[in-house]
Amino acid sequence: MSRSKKPVNPAAQSGLDHLKEETAAELGLKDYKNTYKGALTSADNGRVGGQMVRKMIQSQETQFGQGNTQATGSTMTAKQDINQQP
Repeated sequence: MSRSKKPVNPAAQSGLDHLKEETAAELGLKDYKNTYKGALTSADNGRVGGQMVRKMIQSQETQFGQGNTQATGSTMTAKQDINQQP
């Protein structure tokens, strides 16, 4: 069975395109929308996608009231972190 290239939510496509343009501009890639993606390195294209995912995760965490989380080596779900020494 082949995967469909149709987005799950077609209405979200314009929002994702805008996020991609915004992210590429922040990374210093000018006119990303009209640039032939084959001329860019896979690292550049991957960097745009990775930053997009980071932004989406940060947005959801903020929406759910968790704020901006940092990797500190502690668990996020436990009320009391067992890794912390009293």
